[in-house]
Amino acid sequence: MKTYNLFIVKLDKTMNDTIKTDSGLELYIDTRFDEFENRVTEGPVIAIPFKYDTGVKEGDTLYFHHLVVMNEGQVLTGEDNTYMVRYDPEHIVNNQAIAYKCKDDGKIRCLAGWCLLESVDEEKDLKSDIIEIVELEEKLPTTGRVAYLCDEAEDIDVEIGDIVGFKENRDYRIKVDGKEYYRVRAEDLDYVIKE
Repeated sequence: MKTYNLFIVKLDKTMNDTIKTDSGLELYIDTRFDEFENRVTEGPVIAIPFKYDTGVKEGDTLYFHHLVVMNEGQVLTGEDNTYMVRYDPEHIVNNQAIAYKCKDDGKIRCLAGWCLLESVDEEKDLKSDIIEIVELEEKLPTTGRVAYLCDEAEDIDVEIGDIVGFKENRDYRIKVDGKEYYRVRAEDLDYVIKE
């Protein structure tokens, strides 16, 4: 199969709706209460876009935007469990392909404009040794430690391990190789702290 500017992935399901206990018992999760957290955002690549040299090969694992599977997803017509993932390195807003894991060497690489950040503990404004300070509302993250970079981030002098700042609501959580990261566009990085 050949595509112009799309990745094609094959998915067994679009929602992570079961968990296994240590004893091997499989339990069903009602995903209606936390649909966003349970969407599948990775799958094996069965076709790559010939318009771009991405480095991705058939059989690699592609990590993609959650909209690929939302509301019945972007299903490839006539193919069961096969989904289209848009790739556009010139307009990152249109690029749903975030990163991939190479089947040959196991390395994770970001794609066009995306960076993966680990969470860091942000400083609290209020501190007290006497009073316990309780926050009722979770503060949205605005910093992260760079774990994986796209090529575009090199232009703004960002390196792996740096702590970077970004505006609220510019991050989304995604699991990559079993670990949770923030996926942030390089253009949304506001500053860098070199350590």
